[in-house]
Amino acid sequence: MRGRTRLRVIALIAAAAAGLARAGAAPSPAASPAPSPAPAPAAAAPKLEALTWGTVERMHRYGGIYLASQPSKEDFELAKESGVRTVVNLRKPGEIDWDEKAVVERLGMEYRDLGFKEPEELTDGIFDAARKILTSADRKPVLLHCSSANRVGAVWLAHRVLDDAVPFPDALAEAETVGLKSAAFRDRAKEYVDARRPK
Repeated sequence: MRGRTRLRVIALIAAAAAGLARAGAAPSPAASPAPSPAPAPAAAAPKLEALTWGTVERMHRYGGIYLASQPSKEDFELAKESGVRTVVNLRKPGEIDWDEKAVVERLGMEYRDLGFKEPEELTDGIFDAARKILTSADRKPVLLHCSSANRVGAVWLAHRVLDDAVPFPDALAEAETVGLKSAAFRDRAKEYVDARRPK
């Protein structure tokens, strides 16, 4: 009997020791919480950059937006090759002697006519329509052009202030770089911006 008792005591001690070892063991990897993924790096903000593109006299790009003076028929082929999906013409019918709409659509790009020539013709509706296109990911890349990029600069000024929250002086400097020269267009853009900024 003493032998059996001794064996039972040994077995109980061994079982207790094994239980203590399990209790002190590190949790299995499956039980550990998964590490949090590292935050994705913030995308770098685009910068306004000057481009040399075919025969276009003034050309700038900001992300998926091209800002230009008048392209030639061949320049629109370069636009297509560069991935442009939408062409916005700020010139009035009759300012050029060939059918830009037909050229653009033959190349498979969407064509939008938002033509104006004088500051009083730059209506709220034109600003609104241009801003809607410039902020639509489905329309990009977008090519926005007029004759010299003067009108483009006015539209760009309003877009940058209202849609990108750029301070007016900084947006004005960009617009002038793009091609804005007319004080009347600048003032018209400021009037439009001031009417829409939160008070």
